[in-house]
Amino acid sequence: MEKKYVKKSVEKLRETLTTLQYEVTQQNATERPFENEYCDNFEEGIYVDITTGEPLFVSTDKFESGCGWPSFSKPIDKALLKEALDISFNRMRTEVRSKTGDAHLGHVFEDGPAELGGLRYCINSAALRFIPKGDMEEEGYGALLPLVGHGDSLK
Repeated sequence: MEKKYVKKSVEKLRETLTTLQYEVTQQNATERPFENEYCDNFEEGIYVDITTGEPLFVSTDKFESGCGWPSFSKPIDKALLKEALDISFNRMRTEVRSKTGDAHLGHVFEDGPAELGGLRYCINSAALRFIPKGDMEEEGYGALLPLVGHGDSLK
């Protein structure tokens, strides 16, 4: 059986990603706060891993945190992410990476809204591609349409 989402080679990633997308996802860089594509996007749809196309977050789980990057209360499925201790910049944080693509996404913090579970997935826009609700079926994400507008995740 063919896997739908696969990790691409370094050569393919360099060919298909912008310099910023490559630096963020492959070299653990961070884009500038408030000057990124999805910080202020609250349109209905899903956010997918820019490196694999794997769906990671739903717009209904996105909230305004004031941090300057897209913030989500939870992923579509926690099994799609992996976490690691990040002690860079003399701080202790939890890094979030996509499991399939091993792309650096951002960090998860425990300062999110309590009514949404208390977590804040602070994610770089450069690590994501947004698929508007109206394009989801055509782009092969139709099975996830029930999640958009309901805020329900798979897990």
